[in-house]
Amino acid sequence: MAEQAHHLEFQRQITNPAKLKLFMLKSLPMAYLAGCRIQKLTEQEAQVSLKYGYLTKNPFKSIYFACLAMAAEMSSGVLSMMYLYKANPSVSMLVVNMEAEFSKKAMGTITFTCADGDAIAAAVKETQTTGQGSSLQTLSIGHDEQGDEVARFRITWSYKARTARV
Repeated sequence: MAEQAHHLEFQRQITNPAKLKLFMLKSLPMAYLAGCRIQKLTEQEAQVSLKYGYLTKNPFKSIYFACLAMAAEMSSGVLSMMYLYKANPSVSMLVVNMEAEFSKKAMGTITFTCADGDAIAAAVKETQTTGQGSSLQTLSIGHDEQGDEVARFRITWSYKARTARV
């Protein structure tokens, strides 16, 4: 029950526009400058959007692939952060691999959805229970405003138990 309360607290904080802005300026300044925005966060799913603009464009009049990767990573990363928020024992997270497929030119606003909340929760719980690291490949799919898929990213996260500091 305490874990769920922590998840709700994290959701409220990270979806509060002022707190999100401060967090992103402090911890993810490039994502903030690029315009990544958390649209939705539940225990199962996160959605992060990114708009085509001056800072996100490429020479082909679409969104630069690295900006798309940033939004895709953020959709799975914010889910991981929610499950790590006030976790006891503490667990760290790190991207260890990424694969991408692009199926359509990314124009307008692209929204990435990661629906791997349950799998992330299980990987974090496994790390907390065993004290051993675990890894998990998450899937983040980007759709344009018409609902067409433009890209899918498979991001592998590593979770490691932190050792107690003396």
